[in-house]
Amino acid sequence: MQKQFSFLPKIAALSVMAAFAAPVMAQTAGSNIVNVGWFHLAPQDSSEILTKNDGPGAGPIPGSGSTVKNADTLGIAFTHFLTDNVSLTADLGIPPTFKLNGTGILAGVGEIGKAKQWSPAIVAKYHFGDANSAFRPFVGAGVTYVWYDNVELTDNFQRTISSKYTNGAVTSAKSSASLSSSWAPVLTVGGNYNFNKNWSVGLSVSYIPLKTNADITTELPALAGGTTHSSTSLTINPIVTFLSVGYKF
Repeated sequence: MQKQFSFLPKIAALSVMAAFAAPVMAQTAGSNIVNVGWFHLAPQDSSEILTKNDGPGAGPIPGSGSTVKNADTLGIAFTHFLTDNVSLTADLGIPPTFKLNGTGILAGVGEIGKAKQWSPAIVAKYHFGDANSAFRPFVGAGVTYVWYDNVELTDNFQRTISSKYTNGAVTSAKSSASLSSSWAPVLTVGGNYNFNKNWSVGLSVSYIPLKTNADITTELPALAGGTTHSSTSLTINPIVTFLSVGYKF
């Protein structure tokens, strides 16, 4: 009897090994997979000097700049396997809100403003290994179209440029801003681990070379030059991490 019981741990261990060795058949031609998870966007950013384009004192404002803070949001990706190794993924999700802080002479302003970024992407991927592999690393490239809405400037920043543009005479002039839209390439690497034929976990890291132009309109009094336009350029270049759970149907 003791000998029979001594075989049980060995049988259990062999069963677990067999389960991991068995093909999971999770990513084959025609498969559709939905991934839901967490996007973390880490800008590798820089900015050009803010420039007043018209009116009295037009020209660059030396030492002015800004930096973009990290952002997080819910991500959704839909993947269709064209072959056992090639897939096409549509990356979507809730638009993250990016916040900008002043740098240089604007450092004391703190937060300058914020905006929501929309950036749906289509990415073609090549998956290594075969359809029965539990772990499948991949590389990919694609394109995204980026645009912004809910662009807001903080009251503190509006007061600062109002005072700057009028040499301290007016601090209550209102300003608004817009950010340009653009196409951008997407480069990605990552991998998926398939637990069974339906469920998997994925991790990817993507790089998006991205730049946007910011236009600021300030409503100064007529004696101070009237409506004034300013501009700058922001290089964002985010590294995007996506940790997700996937389900094949």
